[in-house]
Amino acid sequence: MKNAEALRRDLSRRQFLGKSAQNAAGVAAGMVGLSSTVARADRSSPVRVGVIGVRNQGRTLASAFARMADVNVVSLCDVDSSLQAAAMTSVLESQATAPRWEPDFRSVLDDPQVDAVAIATPDHWHAIMGIMAAQAGKDVYLEKPVSHTIEEGQRLIRAARSHDQVMQTGLQQRSGSHFQSAIDVVQSGKLGEVRLAKAWVAQSRKAFGSRADEAPPQGVNYDLWLGPSSERPFNVHRFHHHWQWFNEYGIGELGNWGVHLLDVARWGLKLNLPERVSASGGNYVFNSGQEMPDTLAATFHYPQHTILWEHRLWSNHGLEGRGSGVSFHGEKGTLVIDRSGWKVYDSKERLTSDTSDQLNAHLRNFVDCIRTRQRPNADIEIGHTSTALCHLGNIAWRLNREVRFDSDSQSFHGDSEADQLLTKTYRDPWQLPEV
Repeated sequence: MKNAEALRRDLSRRQFLGKSAQNAAGVAAGMVGLSSTVARADRSSPVRVGVIGVRNQGRTLASAFARMADVNVVSLCDVDSSLQAAAMTSVLESQATAPRWEPDFRSVLDDPQVDAVAIATPDHWHAIMGIMAAQAGKDVYLEKPVSHTIEEGQRLIRAARSHDQVMQTGLQQRSGSHFQSAIDVVQSGKLGEVRLAKAWVAQSRKAFGSRADEAPPQGVNYDLWLGPSSERPFNVHRFHHHWQWFNEYGIGELGNWGVHLLDVARWGLKLNLPERVSASGGNYVFNSGQEMPDTLAATFHYPQHTILWEHRLWSNHGLEGRGSGVSFHGEKGTLVIDRSGWKVYDSKERLTSDTSDQLNAHLRNFVDCIRTRQRPNADIEIGHTSTALCHLGNIAWRLNREVRFDSDSQSFHGDSEADQLLTKTYRDPWQLPEV
């Protein structure tokens, strides 16, 4: 494990390369980005992808990329070496050449043989890695939620635009044909005026209890896992999967299911960010030391629309007979959709659709955009806005009061207490890269 001074030297080197790429295309990182763009325009040349974070979703992404005929997964990266075998196996089921294994994501970003990266780490790493990848001339598939704060999302957009990199967000519903057809119905007028949308998830999860701090498992670079978060002892219940329930690493259920479903809701209503947000809830059932609520109801107020969010992590009985989903309520009918399909109720016309492929179509869109340089279906600006909606819900819950938001300045109206939650403190040597 590298000490703090070694990490600081490495980070300084990366920041130098990133700024050099931004200011002069003739410097090393800029030349890598330029030559890769030319090569990617040739459809006979496979897109070379590195996957950073390969436990659950990352391994799924690596396997899906490997199945694509015009993609090579050339590197896999994780701070936990115990994940190497399973990740390698999932890739080699679909491609002949074994990818390199990298324990440090900076090696992936430094590699001129990598055209694009997929980032599926814990949330607190998403923005730093995404920005550094853009600065290194890589296109980026960034898992949701794209940021840990609203400021991080704003900076991700600037990085993608200033370095002319494709940055797709892991909101795969945007590429699912049945989601696209549902949005067409909502926006067609067949439901009449649609002023209200609801999004929800109800799942019976297990409390993970409490456990004493202990030494990190062998093969885990825990200091690099913590990265920009404060130094604290290792605890398995703040590590794999459970990290999302702690403020320093995740943003709770809003960042898990909420960002997917709220994205669909605001997509259908053609909305960006709200004027006012209120939220109520808490940890009513679980007693696991988690910091994010197991029960939450949030209301997002717009001038002519309202979006309602609800999650319950201790009950399987959801709204509209579905454990998770989105409903659009119009004067002439209600459309209810989830990943299995959609149906319109209270309409004279029979309107319905079964499911469609989402993840593979979403990755296909990303790879195609790498070649065409067009913006993808879930461009980073879309990802930031839907993630910011989740941040606003959490901020209202944390402050236990309504907050008023100015979408133009992306700040709160004279509310210094809320404005402090737009950003956060980072642990040296890791800081949010300047763009």
